Amino acid sequence: MHSTSVAAKSEAKLDFTVLPVIIIGTFMSVMDGTIVNVSLPKMISVFNSSTSDAQWIVTAYMLTLGIVMPISGFLGDRFGYKRVYFTALLIFVIGSFLCGAAWSIDSIISFRVLQAVGGGIMQPLGMAILYQNFPRERMGMVLGLWGISMMLAPAIGPTLGGYLVDFLSWRFIFYVNVPVGILNLVMAKTRLKETSLIKGHSFDFVGIVTSAMGFFCLLLALSEGNNRGWTSPYIVSLLFVAAFSLTIFIYNELHHSEPIMDLRLCKNYVFTISLAVSSIISIGMFAVVFLIPLLLQSILGKSAVLTGLILLPAALASGIVMPAAGKIFDRYGARALVMGGLAILVITTYMLHGFNAVTPVWVMILLLVVRGFGMGFCFMPSTTAGMNTVPQHLVGRASALSNVIRQIASAFGIAMFSNILANRQTIYLADLVSAINVNSDEYLHIQAEIMSMATGLGIKGDSAFGLTGSMILQRAVKESLIMAMGDCFIVAAGLTVIALFLAIFFKGHQKQF
Repeated sequence: MHSTSVAAKSEAKLDFTVLPVIIIGTFMSVMDGTIVNVSLPKMISVFNSSTSDAQWIVTAYMLTLGIVMPISGFLGDRFGYKRVYFTALLIFVIGSFLCGAAWSIDSIISFRVLQAVGGGIMQPLGMAILYQNFPRERMGMVLGLWGISMMLAPAIGPTLGGYLVDFLSWRFIFYVNVPVGILNLVMAKTRLKETSLIKGHSFDFVGIVTSAMGFFCLLLALSEGNNRGWTSPYIVSLLFVAAFSLTIFIYNELHHSEPIMDLRLCKNYVFTISLAVSSIISIGMFAVVFLIPLLLQSILGKSAVLTGLILLPAALASGIVMPAAGKIFDRYGARALVMGGLAILVITTYMLHGFNAVTPVWVMILLLVVRGFGMGFCFMPSTTAGMNTVPQHLVGRASALSNVIRQIASAFGIAMFSNILANRQTIYLADLVSAINVNSDEYLHIQAEIMSMATGLGIKGDSAFGLTGSMILQRAVKESLIMAMGDCFIVAAGLTVIALFLAIFFKGHQKQF
């Protein structure tokens, strides 16, 4: 029935009023994953909390997304996509208000979980709703427009969060969702149409329990591994539980008559390639989102707001390109488009390894903008290529699977680059320190300049000598961090080469259902 109704839309005038509903909801949900980071120091001060406790404000949101995303397609099929999307949006708005009104660190963590329940359902359901309202031959353009929200939200989040914290209050990073969310609720109520229900006869209880346990433990291990140590009993136990639960989950989903996440979709090789390529793109995207702010703030001393403004043009470049890339996809297919975008990503990501403390900001912005163009050409087309080969009645389950894989890939990417960064910095720092020759002319010249400066500040004797060693060591730490970041970008470029190879197996025009 869905297939017939959607096909009929290709002959009639398309109703684009559905699109803003989904774009706004997705934007809010994705942005709330990054907007909180810059406000953590303020929350630590207000609630007199430890840094480790405050970090759970971010971690709880991420973990909950991973738990609820797998069941979103099942909920949409069972209870209707409009009804479930509206309810999820309402939960998100209520959670946002309660986060803003939180009175303790424990209360805000609890309300972040509530907020993520809504956000985690909205993201995959939004894509499925678009597939139910637009014909396949227009999905490239439609998902290109929808994808703008996914590219802009992570970049705007820190900038907007920093502004609200500096000029208003940290509470407004949550309150800002309330009026926008209420408007979106009205839009959803009036513009979305309810879908026919697909009620199964066999409830997949095992799938729901094992997916929740498995994804929770896996994402928590990826989030905490670098802090607690990958060989610590805590992390090893989490990984063991995750492996055990997900093994049962995979077996169950492959054999259950009505699974919550239909893993049999991976028998479709185009869909599987799409998952692999989009996952690698997500890993590469978060390499920049994670590492460039670290360079700008820790090495160059830029504020969080200015860092966000430096990153914003690249996100805007992706947003400008994505609708055009969608139109090209609809006409010519995925292969050339995705390969072209990935080629740009390979080159520009590799070039990022040359960034250092003296690289002009305008050079950084220019290279990131070019990289943003490449991201815009390959990000959504790689996803659309796979989704367009999925039968209409399985779109909800496929969207859930795609979003879960992308969520895990993003968490894996941050964990991997954090680990590479820490290990390589340790090696580079040891090499730099061992290479310092206190008897060299260069060292003695630097020492003389620092002691002259110290004398001017009233620092004399041993304190002045100690200042010399401290400043040189501090410089070595910064240099080792920059060198380690360069290694991370080289690894990210190498992974993107793998995605470029996989994209060869996309076809010009996919068979559409």
